Amino acid sequence: MLQHIDRLKLLQAVDLPAGLDRLVHRNRLLKIAREGGQMTPHDLAKFEPQRRHATLAASVMEATATVTDEIVELHDRIVGRLFNTAKKKHQERFQRAGKAINDKVRLFGKLGRALLKAKEDGVDAFKAIESVISWDAFTQSVTEAEQLAQPEAFDLLHEIGDHYATLRRYVPAFLEVLKLRAAPAAVDVLDAINTIRTMDSDGTRKLPADAPTRFIKPRWRPLVFTNAGLERRYYELCALSELKNALRSGDVWVQGSRQFKDFDDYLLPAEKFQAIRRENLLPLPITTDCEQYLLERRQLLEQRLETVNRLAAANDLPDAIITDSGLKITPLDAVVPDAAEALIGQTALMLPRVKITELLMEVDAWTGFTSHFTHLKTGETTQDKTLLLTTILADAINLGLTKMAEACPGTTYAKLAWLQAWHIRDETYSQALAELVNAQHVHPFAAHWGDGTTSSSDGQRFRAGGRAQSTGHVNPKYGAEPGRMYTGFGRKALWLDDADVVQHTRQVERLDVAEPK
Repeated sequence: MLQHIDRLKLLQAVDLPAGLDRLVHRNRLLKIAREGGQMTPHDLAKFEPQRRHATLAASVMEATATVTDEIVELHDRIVGRLFNTAKKKHQERFQRAGKAINDKVRLFGKLGRALLKAKEDGVDAFKAIESVISWDAFTQSVTEAEQLAQPEAFDLLHEIGDHYATLRRYVPAFLEVLKLRAAPAAVDVLDAINTIRTMDSDGTRKLPADAPTRFIKPRWRPLVFTNAGLERRYYELCALSELKNALRSGDVWVQGSRQFKDFDDYLLPAEKFQAIRRENLLPLPITTDCEQYLLERRQLLEQRLETVNRLAAANDLPDAIITDSGLKITPLDAVVPDAAEALIGQTALMLPRVKITELLMEVDAWTGFTSHFTHLKTGETTQDKTLLLTTILADAINLGLTKMAEACPGTTYAKLAWLQAWHIRDETYSQALAELVNAQHVHPFAAHWGDGTTSSSDGQRFRAGGRAQSTGHVNPKYGAEPGRMYTGFGRKALWLDDADVVQHTRQVERLDVAEPK
């Protein structure tokens, strides 16, 4: 985290004019930044000053947005990890004390029964207690019960206080480097964050008497409000937790971020929108009158419901029936017939054994998917398709460029790396994959697997652990063990920071495939 913050400070020191990114279309800005990322200082020196400065500015803005998003996401996962750790610790402590708690409950039952009987018989209550347990043992039992007792709310928040030092390692720098803004719903949270930021910069240890408190939720109040005043540790933990939630909901945004930016930045400027609306030039395929749109939607919904009712009454719903107990869907039969298994084996024997490189070249001859791997700067296709497919194959089988160069005579790592840097990107993979999907979709044989409106996807999970385990996403399907799930294939660089550790990894990620034409 601290290394990410240092990177962001370095980028902010460039001090680009505010709003510079609004002067250029987002896609154009991204293209310039990617082009600059592939160039050496020697290459940039060949540009005329205006183009060189534009390329550097685009690269700085793109890097600033990327690092800012990574910092916010790391904070989100660290805070989430603290809550998970506190929950686990809370449960383990309760389980360890289970036998002692059970003994105390059983003793309470015996004492209660003895006191009830003493009241009925008119016997002294103290003698009734001593008939069950000696007074010294009773006194000791009360002391043990007080030690076993959890807070009245039986909440885990008091456990989080033990991890306050973890946050303090980076929070002052974290709040200093981020430029936060808030919607009216989160103004109180931002005021609290600004109070903490001011205390850190001034070296103040005690919260001011007028510190914002309206953002504090009821479950936090017993910990924050004490007889001695506001407890800074829990006040800060509460504020950082609420900041995490506000960033997720969009009530707080970060200047310079891509993922956590102001929602209004996604929209047309208000003046431009009003002008387009007055001229009735809104580029929308639907009516812009709300009442008319809702009326059309309701009419369509009624038509569809009538169709479903008619089919249900005639018991003609495809693969489903509606009964008094509800909707029942016919399960899919995934059993492969024996005849099909035999046919699979016979068909496999008929297929020729070909090299995968030859197969790729043949598929490219059918579809021309390699034409989408254009040069980042010039937009031209590569003349050496064999080298391009070799680089793609290195990605596909996770072999890497070094081992692929060693396995292919006449190919060098430098050639593969150059082609990968300039021709292979996320968007070129998406376009090429869409070309293949479209070719499959129009092939007559593909109709045997459906109409192409649904798909079955699979993925691979990567475990996260060690000192950087707090930066891994927690998947509910795999329990509390952190990890990440990726579907499809692609290329991306991931930095996992944990104070002193930075891991540079290659990973696969999902690609957004265009709809079949």
